[in-house]
Amino acid sequence: MDKYANYNALSRSEIEGRDYRVHLRLGASPFAIVAPHGGRIERGTLQIARAVAGSEHTFYCFEGIKSQDNHHLHITSDHFDEPRALAAVGRVQTVVSIHGARGKEVVVYLGGLDHRLRAHLIAALRDTGFEAAPDPSPARQGTGKTNICNRGRSGRGVQFELPVGMRKQLFDPIAPQVWVPNALFLRFVGVMREALEHYGGSNF
Repeated sequence: MDKYANYNALSRSEIEGRDYRVHLRLGASPFAIVAPHGGRIERGTLQIARAVAGSEHTFYCFEGIKSQDNHHLHITSDHFDEPRALAAVGRVQTVVSIHGARGKEVVVYLGGLDHRLRAHLIAALRDTGFEAAPDPSPARQGTGKTNICNRGRSGRGVQFELPVGMRKQLFDPIAPQVWVPNALFLRFVGVMREALEHYGGSNF
């Protein structure tokens, strides 16, 4: 269970710049790539979201930087209401959120209300050798209307859940606190970016 019910509760106890950072870069495309649990909360998700966003998609990340207990900064996606995040996703048509999950499996799980985009991304990943599937976890479906992935203008988005096993394939952990993106990371990001480009060009 999360320590904080929402951002207002978190901000009364945690200090921006000491305990967490917010990253925001606005883009011109219909997409926002969001990592609401970046940094030391769900390791690797900041780097993935930033790389997928590139320069054309809006990028947002809430990054945990505490020396310990970063899990206290986790606000569940249905309650994630940090004001800069809401303003950023409100500008775009569709949100893709990047999350880390527990587990050793080397697979990418997808949820969210945009079933068409989700199927498109699953197909793109499978076609290039990645294992991808609709998320089997009842707790990770990403179907809540207030889920950050569904708060773009369309009201429908996609939620990625990458288990620890999958994330460890994308990074070379050279120290407990240092994960360096590797060649598979670059291929994964490339697949994602190409899939969004093709989808955006034909569906918006």
